[in-house]
Amino acid sequence: MDDNFENLKIMVIDDSKTIRRTAETLLKKVGCEVITATDGFDALAKIADTQPDIIFVDIMMPRLDGYQTCALIKNNASFKRTPVIMLSSKDGLFDKAKGRIVGSDQYLTKPFSKDELLNTIRQYMPQAEQ
Repeated sequence: MDDNFENLKIMVIDDSKTIRRTAETLLKKVGCEVITATDGFDALAKIADTQPDIIFVDIMMPRLDGYQTCALIKNNASFKRTPVIMLSSKDGLFDKAKGRIVGSDQYLTKPFSKDELLNTIRQYMPQAEQ
């Protein structure tokens, strides 16, 4: 692979420690800088400081769920162009449609493979880096 994931900042928002660690390990191996958050509130506190290039957000989280988190990110002028990919073990049409309504760019079903994760990132990498 000749992908260049160096200097790409990826945020992973998930209340599952296993999912956060798995994604972080996979992404760091290919050169990404990874920011993790345990829920929407944690993520919103970190987004302005870290300016991630791509955000992965779990749907089912306590306090502020993925749909609400995505909507808040996309309604912020500074981050509305930042790709937000919903993560969920639910793969129903309703769930995907609701994700689109709140502004998500894509929907990735858990559990995901390394290839699925990296292929999703490739679609949203800044064109100059591809």
